[in-house]
Amino acid sequence: MDLRNYLRVAKPGIVLGNLVSAGGGFFLASRGHIDVRLLLATALGISLVVASGCVFNNVIDRDIDGRMQRTRNRVLVRGLMSPAAALAYGALLGLAGFALLYRATNALTVAIVLFGFVVYVGLYSLYLKRNSVYGTLVGSLSGAAPPLAGYCAVSNHFDLGALILLLIFSLWQMPHSYAIAIFRLQDYTAAAIPVLPVARGVGAAKKQIVLYVAAFLMAALLLTAGRYTGFDYLAVAAAMGGYWLHMAWAGRKAADDRVWARKIFVFSILIITALSVMMSVDFSLHPLAQPHSIGGVFSRLGGGHALVALLS
Repeated sequence: MDLRNYLRVAKPGIVLGNLVSAGGGFFLASRGHIDVRLLLATALGISLVVASGCVFNNVIDRDIDGRMQRTRNRVLVRGLMSPAAALAYGALLGLAGFALLYRATNALTVAIVLFGFVVYVGLYSLYLKRNSVYGTLVGSLSGAAPPLAGYCAVSNHFDLGALILLLIFSLWQMPHSYAIAIFRLQDYTAAAIPVLPVARGVGAAKKQIVLYVAAFLMAALLLTAGRYTGFDYLAVAAAMGGYWLHMAWAGRKAADDRVWARKIFVFSILIITALSVMMSVDFSLHPLAQPHSIGGVFSRLGGGHALVALLS
């Protein structure tokens, strides 16, 4: 038994990325008052559940992974681990993660992580990824679960800050995922996965990338508008978000769609990492919103109306 296969099947890169975003939510809600025990338990619990979801996804996707150049050498495709062993391993990781979160955090955090897990494994991996062009949209909700859970582990409230985090990380997932699908178009076509670039063409995906990047930028700025973050965060979000939007718009005349999409993808990782760090260090001690005043605050934020208008 090669223990490295158990590490690979849990997709440590994805776990690390989600850990960074969960940390952003946790530190944003903590506002400088860090409960180290809660931080460690939340980080480990979320990481275990994310790893569990990745293991289950590997089991579910082993047939289509074998048809894609990028994934044909994965552990389960090569037969280096049996599906039964992987399922048992994934279940163990998930149970350990949920048990830790249940003991150390609160019911809201557990519910958010459970929701993300069910969306990713149940709705997205088992059905929508293979059958619907809207799979990416529904799956994006699972990507927002870790930062939202990190935030609510501290606050124990779904307030305006939590809602903004949900918007930021869900909207970010869309151009990030569409960019992957464009520069891996042959793989997705070979596996018959109906992502937008395959189902409706690269041109349609380019238009959606511009819209989602614009919506993401507006949502990111709402953290400062709601006084959850300071002006250093605002400067980074505006500069990097504006540049990402410029890159997305430039895709209309891209000489090579694959090269352009790869740049969009790489920058998506840079910007979400930068914003996660900035919301951790440039938090505000006096947010505009209180836990029970989401509607009232949105009525005072012009950006909220613009965001709703754009998404509709």
